[in-house]
Amino acid sequence: MDRELNDQEQQTLLAIARQAIVHAVKHGEDYIEPREEKALNQRNGCFVTIKQTGQLRGCIGNFQSELPLFKEVAMMAKASATNDPRFYPMKNIDLDNFSLEISVLSPLHKIDDIAEIEVGKHGIYIEKGYHRGVLLTQVATEHDWDRDTFLKQTCIKAGLPTDAWQQEAADIYIFSSQSFGERSPS
Repeated sequence: MDRELNDQEQQTLLAIARQAIVHAVKHGEDYIEPREEKALNQRNGCFVTIKQTGQLRGCIGNFQSELPLFKEVAMMAKASATNDPRFYPMKNIDLDNFSLEISVLSPLHKIDDIAEIEVGKHGIYIEKGYHRGVLLTQVATEHDWDRDTFLKQTCIKAGLPTDAWQQEAADIYIFSSQSFGERSPS
């Protein structure tokens, strides 16, 4: 990111994500209006998280993008709503009660020393063989995890044993993110 997104840019991205989800669920197709703002045309990775009644409903993202940020947000919002394998695709009835969170990501940075991981500042991405897992920055904070627990939980997300991060064949990456979202409907 060249700079943090301001409040107006954040609200614009949240509106784009919501519009993409509603359009995809109701019409089964993409809908993205062009945006001219420089910050919304950067090429950043992002994750879009959907929650219903405070519970995870979908979360999909990319670490890198060849698309402008506003398009990437729209694509990841639609994917979170319709393609997250942990949940059934959202239906019209689901559109009445969901909230969004967007995390705009810095590039991945491979580390050799876990001391570089700062809980609350970094997200973690682990690769070992064909296994990959990621947990966003805010996950550790939301669950009040320390660094070791964060690493173990990222291994679990990757389908690995909890100590896989200690093995030589495991690659650990960190990233930072700017996360912002809507209030959950009550």
